[in-house]
Amino acid sequence: MFASLFSSKSPGSERDISASEAMAALMVRIAKSDDDYSATEIARIDAVLGLLYQLSADQAAKLRQTAEALEAEAPDTVRFTRAIKEEVPYEERFDVVRALWHVVLADGARDSEEDALMRLLASLLGVNDRDSALARKQA
Repeated sequence: MFASLFSSKSPGSERDISASEAMAALMVRIAKSDDDYSATEIARIDAVLGLLYQLSADQAAKLRQTAEALEAEAPDTVRFTRAIKEEVPYEERFDVVRALWHVVLADGARDSEEDALMRLLASLLGVNDRDSALARKQA
């Protein structure tokens, strides 16, 4: 009787997400981590998504808007990193971390919240601190 309460998913709960949606959601999450989700960061997210996935400006903005909804509903970050790890080979995850650093550095300031989340994200994606630092320098 009680097992069904804990094991069943509610309607609309966690659907499978693509690596591109997960990537966009991580960008939104990192941009919001310092409690200042600025227009500069939004523009950077759209630009990076457009470059990564060869999207028009409208398509990139739509993906970001979808990601904003996903990010707001997600209780943790693991869902997003797992989706990326399932679709993106290890060799390409450096580029994922570099793209995230592009968003962190968009407003010209690094905050402790952003740094802490970047360390977590790099770790969850299997990218070591040295490679994350290199990705930051290239961003």
